[in-house]
Amino acid sequence: MNLITSIINKIFHPHQAAQAQAAAQAESQQPAKKEPVDVVAVLSDLAQHNPEKLNWRASIVDLLKLLNMDSSLAARKQLAKELHFTGDMNDSASMNIWLQKQVMLKLAENGGKIPDELKH
Repeated sequence: MNLITSIINKIFHPHQAAQAQAAAQAESQQPAKKEPVDVVAVLSDLAQHNPEKLNWRASIVDLLKLLNMDSSLAARKQLAKELHFTGDMNDSASMNIWLQKQVMLKLAENGGKIPDELKH
């Protein structure tokens, strides 16, 4: 499984489980509408229960830590490759800024509700 898929699954999993249960209980033959996942709410809840003060809104390292994922430079370079980063991977600051935005865009593309300020 690639890293972006792992990130999406870790954020969306609780929502998908509840949605699947609701769909199973529904007796209507109409397919259940897929509601967008409020990514900020999910991540804010995780951050509230995390002993570290993590700035997941601005830092890809903190976002990965919050999701209990490898935040090492090697892992971030792998994520950058998955997301087709064309910049200099030795410029980790620029790469990290780009990664943070791209991850938020990918979350939005996959059904996440993301405020505009986190996508730009």
